[in-house]
Amino acid sequence: QVQLVESGGGLVQPGGSLRLSCAASGRIFRIYYMGWYRQAPGKQRELVAAITSRGSTNYADSVKGRFTISRDNAKNTVYLQMNSLKPEDTAVYYCNARIQTTTDYADRDYWGQGTQVTVSS
Repeated sequence: QVQLVESGGGLVQPGGSLRLSCAASGRIFRIYYMGWYRQAPGKQRELVAAITSRGSTNYADSVKGRFTISRDNAKNTVYLQMNSLKPEDTAVYYCNARIQTTTDYADRDYWGQGTQVTVSS
């Protein structure tokens, strides 16, 4: 019904930057919020940043001032600009969205497949 496809992960040196993208497609009626989570080895998945359809944002304390989330509602796409990356940012990053579908007009959480971000010299 709905697919979230992420791109933009990779290997970067400490202090570097990466931009993640996540495009939603399928039987979409409305997208309420979109966000990014991450999961490092041996740790629980945690919220990194989220943005509502009106542009209100929320960030984890650990990324405030370094990461910026943005959204293109016309393209059903969310972005995560990551600057001043640190080794502790290394994780698999997952896109998440709360979407109301045209199938039954119920809203559900959807997840992308994840993209690896590695910060290392």
